[in-house]
Amino acid sequence: MVKAFGGKTPAYWGLEAPGALARLAPGTQGIAVTVDFCGGANGSEFDQGLIAVLRERHVPATLFLNSRWIAANPATARQLAADPLFELANHGTTHRPLSTTGKSAYGIPGTQDAGEVYDEVMGNDAAMTQLTGTRPRFLRSGTAFFDEVAIQIVSALGVTPVAFSINADGGATYPAATVAREAAKAGPGDIIICHGNHPHGGTAQGMAQALDTLAARGAPFIHLR
Repeated sequence: MVKAFGGKTPAYWGLEAPGALARLAPGTQGIAVTVDFCGGANGSEFDQGLIAVLRERHVPATLFLNSRWIAANPATARQLAADPLFELANHGTTHRPLSTTGKSAYGIPGTQDAGEVYDEVMGNDAAMTQLTGTRPRFLRSGTAFFDEVAIQIVSALGVTPVAFSINADGGATYPAATVAREAAKAGPGDIIICHGNHPHGGTAQGMAQALDTLAARGAPFIHLR
């Protein structure tokens, strides 16, 4: 990866990098719910309420697990991996934005170069493979920031880099009413992002309301594809 991509200079940095999956394929009628579990000193809790909301409503979801979160919650991670309602995906090793030039996002330093992008992806790839028995098909970087060279590296590793089209909970900072309003904006082809590692926020209650609203409209929920 270093030899192939180390000499490339990115032109883009942000949440909408070319090549990232921000919406489902054209013509897709379903909505994909994705949940990030970020890990770390302030992010390794488990929102049991949000998972209960998804299970009670039989809503399939793609869960992006960070290596630090898995290490802090091994039994819960195994339980989620065993539930066919959920597909587990890669949320990085140390929750770093994927940059090839050392850029930061939300005050979190990004990876410095192509080699560090590889390490951030593949460290947790190994943990996820051990957890589930298969390689994860999807990856969302810490903060969901990418540059386009990092996107190319992820794709070359055989994994689909994932962004989003609906930010439901603002990194688990929104109150329930805001979560409900934002998530309910989803329509066919949208990818919703929310967080499952801050149980004291408004995500679970807000997503419950939004999912009920969307279901009443007849919206189908599907895994990423």
